[in-house]
Amino acid sequence: MALTLFFLVVPVFTFLFQPLLAMYSRKHEFEADEYAARFTPARDLIHALVKLYKDNASTLTPDPLHSAFYDSHPRPRLASPRLEQLAKA
Repeated sequence: MALTLFFLVVPVFTFLFQPLLAMYSRKHEFEADEYAARFTPARDLIHALVKLYKDNASTLTPDPLHSAFYDSHPRPRLASPRLEQLAKA
């Protein structure tokens, strides 16, 4: 009973930490992109990213506010130009 109550109450208190956790996760995703860009052409990475979003039936243009609050991965519109920029460096 106490465990059930715990799982019902915890989200109320952790809700405000969600944007911080999502931002932290996106930071790691950008680092992973930087690593991948060193060994793979940016064009191929962008193509794979778009294919993943389409295969998962995800929108390529999510709401920026919702994305900033909940998404653990960067939006494709942010990741694609960054990958292109990394390829030029």
